[in-house]
Formats: sequence, structure tokens, C-alpha cells
Amino acid sequence: MLSPFASHAAEPNRYYCPDFLAVQGAAEPTHKGEFTFSPFTHHFSSSPDHKHVVMVAVDEQLPGGRLCGVSFFSNSFGQPTVYVYAGQQFNGLLGNPKLFVKVTGGMLYGYVGKYQNKVPLNNNGFSPAVIPSIGYNFNEHDSVQMKLLGTAGLMFSYGRKF
Repeated sequence: MLSPFASHAAEPNRYYCPDFLAVQGAAEPTHKGEFTFSPFTHHFSSSPDHKHVVMVAVDEQLPGGRLCGVSFFSNSFGQPTVYVYAGQQFNGLLGNPKLFVKVTGGMLYGYVGKYQNKVPLNNNGFSPAVIPSIGYNFNEHDSVQMKLLGTAGLMFSYGRKF
């Protein structure tokens, strides 16, 4: 008996992301996804409550430059946090094929307790988020990205496409 995962993996045009996110008729992406790791976040203002932020994320690439994914990180206050998102990547920024802009939007969960007011529109730990980033592709697999975290800071990350 085949597992449901085996049949899903055998169909090249099936995605884990919702089908409506893909641009119908657009070319298939050159990579299935991207793993991202961030070891460093710069806060615009310092606070004795700030902790070291570490983030890992995985995106699925969809036709038309679209993507969806999930990110796990320790937030600025040391709380485990998750961000589930969808987005769009725009390649060839300023005519340079190595530069890109990525914009994601989704839902955060993790700013709770005394830190619940550190992100806007938080309701019981859930809050919406929009994260723009700019990136540079070193080659077809490796990139660096800088993400703007609202008025809080900048996150620096490494991406590896697979």
C-alpha cells in the first residue's frame, strides 16, 4: 500500500502550499524550496530584555515567483515563536539578476505574557505580520538576505535553495 506522501511526491506539479497561491500557467520554479538560517538580528533600540535571536525557515517555491513557508525562531524576548506565511519574490532588482526582493505576509504566534504588546494587533499571542527583505544570490543555490522587522530591527540570514 502506498503512503499518501509517496503519491504526493510522485506528482511534480503538486505542492504543500495551497494551489490558489501558484500563478496558473506560469513557469515551474527552478527549485522546490529554500532553507533559511539567521544567526543575527540587529535591534534598532537596545533593551536589557532583548535576547539573542536565532531563526530557521523553509519555503516552498511556486510558479510565478510565489512561495509559502514556516519559520521558527526565538523572538527578541527569548520566547519560541512561529511565523506561517505566503509571499512573492521579485528577481532582477535594478536590472541585476543576482538581486531580489521578497515580501511575505502571514501570522505570528509567540509574543505572549508581558511581551504581548511588543507586536501590533496581538490577540492571545497571535498577530499578523508583513516582512519585506532584500537579497543577493551568490549562485543558483546560495543567497544572503536582510529582512526588515517593522520598527524593531533587521534580521540577516543565509538561504540555500534545494
